[in-house]
Amino acid sequence: MPDPTELVVIHRVFRREASFLLRFVLAARPGDTRRAAQVAAAIRDYTDALLQHCRLEDDLVRPLLHARARLYDEQVNRMHEQHARLEKGLLTIGDLLPHWELTATDETQDELGEHLAEHRLLLVEHLDDEEEMILPLIAEYLTPAEFSQVARDQATPALGALLEEASMAERKTLLSRLPFADRALWWVSGRHRYARRVAELREPRD
Repeated sequence: MPDPTELVVIHRVFRREASFLLRFVLAARPGDTRRAAQVAAAIRDYTDALLQHCRLEDDLVRPLLHARARLYDEQVNRMHEQHARLEKGLLTIGDLLPHWELTATDETQDELGEHLAEHRLLLVEHLDDEEEMILPLIAEYLTPAEFSQVARDQATPALGALLEEASMAERKTLLSRLPFADRALWWVSGRHRYARRVAELREPRD
C-alpha cells in the first residue's frame, strides 16, 4: 500500500507558508522595497512548488483515479476544480509582485494581502478535502510504484521545510528515503543553510 507520509507533510508546509507569507506582506513597511523583494522571492518559490504539486496530481493521479475509481469521480473532479481556482489566484498574485517589489506602496500591499488571504482560505479547504477524500483513494487504487513516481516527481519544498513540520517518526521516514550522500550533506551543511534562510525571512533586520 502506498505510504502518503511525504504528501501529508508537504501539505502542512503549504499551509504554514501560506500563513507566513500573508503575515510577511501585511507586516512590511510601506516603501521598504528591499523587504518587498525578499518576500516576493519567497512567494514565487512557494507558488512554483504549489503549482507543480497540483499539476502533477492532475497529470498523474487524476487519470488513474478516473480509470479505476469511477464511483468517486465527483471527489476527483472537485480536486481538479480546486486546483484550477488555486492556479488562477496564484497567477493574479504573481502579476502583483513586480509592482510591489518596485514601489512597496500601501495600495499594492493591501491588494496583495487580500489575494493572499483568499488564497489561504481556498488552500486550506482544498488540502483538507484532499486528505479526507483523495489520499484514501490513492492508497486503495494506486500501486506503490505509481505512488513512488508521484512522490519522486514532486517539486517539493526544501528538505528543511519538510523536516520542520514532520514528527520524529515522519522525519525518520523522510530521511530514510534519501541517498546516504544527501542525508550526510543535510547534516553537515544543509540544515545550517536552511536555518539561516528561515531566520532572514522570518526575523528581518532593520
